[in-house]
Amino acid sequence: MNKLLIIILITLNSVFSFSQEKLTHEVYFETDQYEVPNTEVNRLLLFISTLNDVDIDSISIFGFCDDRGADSYNLVLSQQRADAIKAIFSNNEISETLISNVDGKGEILLKIIEEENLLKIRGLNRKVEIIVKPKPPKPKVEKVVEVKPEVPKEKNTVELIKDSEKGDKILFKNILFKTGYPTVTPSSKKVLESIAQALLERDDIYFTIQGHVCCTQYTRDAVNRKTKKRNLSEARAKYVYDYFIKKGIDKKRMRHIGMRRKFPLGGDPKFDRRVEILITYVGDTAN
Repeated sequence: MNKLLIIILITLNSVFSFSQEKLTHEVYFETDQYEVPNTEVNRLLLFISTLNDVDIDSISIFGFCDDRGADSYNLVLSQQRADAIKAIFSNNEISETLISNVDGKGEILLKIIEEENLLKIRGLNRKVEIIVKPKPPKPKVEKVVEVKPEVPKEKNTVELIKDSEKGDKILFKNILFKTGYPTVTPSSKKVLESIAQALLERDDIYFTIQGHVCCTQYTRDAVNRKTKKRNLSEARAKYVYDYFIKKGIDKKRMRHIGMRRKFPLGGDPKFDRRVEILITYVGDTAN
């Protein structure tokens, strides 16, 4: 009895350790098909949404077929299934640089188990396996206190607006957007309000609102999940433009434009989902 308990504990510990090393998901297909069924698309999108807070090291995608069909046919079909899943990842702001493997493995041999429903077994073999490997946690390093010379304090967005001149580009720091949507996060609204107030006070400046997106490759622009259009960078700029109008800023002072994903900052992708303004003219007040 004690030996059995020890074996169970070892097994549970192994499973727990394994689950921390990687995340897995399976997508199932109809016979001879590589188009992802709608129900499976929804399951996959739910899985992708859980990856927002995961620091991903790599993603592997493996396609399979059941035991029917010639080997050459199954290899092609399994590769098509793997490619279909890769496309869904790419269209939902998962960088293709994270996808390390996209392989069609062909058929899975039919396992002889106690299962009377042969069609069910084959249905479970028509699939794509997804393996997401998170980056290992960074080792803790004891901090060494080092006395550094005092450096000038970096100006915040409001201060930059007050001191701005023609040609200045001002990044709206702490104005973050939800992945796939043109609206700002709740924590960003108060910051946006203070920026609007600063622009009201500096009514002698005219500017262009520039919207940006991140990550998505091989598309004209990231997808706006609200409208399903590929105009997300433009929609983010328009959101800020409309907000400023509501706060009393003369629309003659500003225009808006989408910059797509052409200008990444090179850091955390969430900071590429951003808005900036370019000061185009400084002159007489708008009133």
